[in-house]
Amino acid sequence: MNEVLQAIQTRRSIRKFKPDMPRREDIDQIIEAGLYAASGMGRQSSIIVAVTEKALRDKLAADNARIGGWGAGFDPFYGAPVILIVLTPKNEANRVYDGSLVMGNLMLAAHALGLGSIWIHRAREEFEQADYRQLLKRLGIEGEWEGIGHCAIGYIDGEAPAAAPRKPGRVYCID
Repeated sequence: MNEVLQAIQTRRSIRKFKPDMPRREDIDQIIEAGLYAASGMGRQSSIIVAVTEKALRDKLAADNARIGGWGAGFDPFYGAPVILIVLTPKNEANRVYDGSLVMGNLMLAAHALGLGSIWIHRAREEFEQADYRQLLKRLGIEGEWEGIGHCAIGYIDGEAPAAAPRKPGRVYCID
């Protein structure tokens, strides 16, 4: 089977990561794959904020848990040491679609490099908060941005889950 098709069929969302930091080269390759995602009219408007600093990663996790309604101490990133945040300008009509394609590429690239990943929501709510808008300004990112998602990445702690059976009746052909 073609290796891209195999990666698509074998990638799973991981909910338990080792604390070990992936190699910088692997993180960079994953980010590069995200930058090659298709985008409406080829605008390439989505950006990726890579968080490997533990203090900021932990703040993101705590804020994400609070927004999600979980108690203190719950880690919605499941211990992953790398968080890649995908944002797209709020004025882009295709922002959710374009950002979603970036997220898909990030997760497939992580899997292809032997790393686990999971898409975690609530980036939109985080980046509506003043302190996260200020973080973007400190990075030199101007304008209004919508958080599309967090791609949590790291080494899998344990075995990847098996694929759920595919639901039948989801394809209709007109020949």
